[in-house]
Amino acid sequence: MPTTPEISRLNRYLALHADLSRREADEYIAKGDVTINGDVAILGARIQAGDEIRIQGEPIQPNVELKYMAFHKPIGYVCSRRQQGEADTIYSLIPKQFHHLKPVGRLDKDSSGLILLTNDGDFAYQMTHPKFYKTKIYLVALRSELEPLHQQMIGDYGVTLEDGPSKLSLERLSEDHRRDWRITMTEGRNRQIRRTFGSLGYEVKKLHRTDFGNYSLGDIKPGELSEITIH
Repeated sequence: MPTTPEISRLNRYLALHADLSRREADEYIAKGDVTINGDVAILGARIQAGDEIRIQGEPIQPNVELKYMAFHKPIGYVCSRRQQGEADTIYSLIPKQFHHLKPVGRLDKDSSGLILLTNDGDFAYQMTHPKFYKTKIYLVALRSELEPLHQQMIGDYGVTLEDGPSKLSLERLSEDHRRDWRITMTEGRNRQIRRTFGSLGYEVKKLHRTDFGNYSLGDIKPGELSEITIH
């Protein structure tokens, strides 16, 4: 008897092989940017082995396997494939065989710590979309002492930024001074921690991420990668 071809949903295929979330895949499909064997795909389409899938005319090559890596980003590097100004990208530190992996949870050039890298679009979506409430932990050093009133404002009430209120959970790390803090948050807006303190007149001297969801930096050295098992 002939075997039945394996059939799968188009958006799942794109999530696995085009570094997209299923939601992003559906957006491409809805715009008419995806074709199956030359025909424009529709939402809910199914495909089988041997079908030619293209996005905006570019063929999608199946990934051999899904990869999940933890990377210790040093200060001075940007989380981008393209160099921005004089700053090097994290890919100048990452072995070439992993250059197809995309960063999950970016850090700015002046920050360090845990970055996740993957070619699994669904995993990236689940780690970064606000509705999933992934906890992130940072070690933060301020240039000046944080006033108790400002600590209360940030931790209990939040401060208002141009893109909405920002509330952080603060834990003091030293009995001798009020400059070093452990910050816990579930949001991930651009430079949110720096902007939150900056709105009250404080400068963040150091920002280092130790944890992202179920994953911790552990003993990974700056500039090094470590394969992780997803939870």
